[in-house]
Amino acid sequence: MNSKYFKIEELVCREVYNKFGEQAWMFVDNSLIETLEIIREKILCVPMIVNNWKSGGEFTERGLRCNLCKLVSTKTAPYMSAHILGKAMDFDAKGMTAEQARKLIKKNQILLPYPIRLEEGVPWVHIDVYDCGGGKITTFKKTEK
Repeated sequence: MNSKYFKIEELVCREVYNKFGEQAWMFVDNSLIETLEIIREKILCVPMIVNNWKSGGEFTERGLRCNLCKLVSTKTAPYMSAHILGKAMDFDAKGMTAEQARKLIKKNQILLPYPIRLEEGVPWVHIDVYDCGGGKITTFKKTEK
């Protein structure tokens, strides 16, 4: 599945893109892509920035992360992030804070095609398509151990 609004290099880390190029679409969960499209087009209605490394930006690990990514390679205990499974994205929504974007997503959750999780208390928007059985949206706060 491709995306109307996102290029694959925005959704995967640099290492995955450099090795697989356009074939890297196979690693991103289709339900996540469909959900991102709905959030972009019908809920937030503004551009969203996931990874921007290819255009010289600072973001490299906000989408799919591989074993070479710093956020993954430094782990010493079992690590099962939705990011490494192609089921999560972190993003900024143009012209709004993360909290404003989260509120809009919650307000319009009826439009979401799949249940999602939203991370609270961070200055970016994290969404993933893990279904925790709690309705359309489950929120969580990350606890590092």
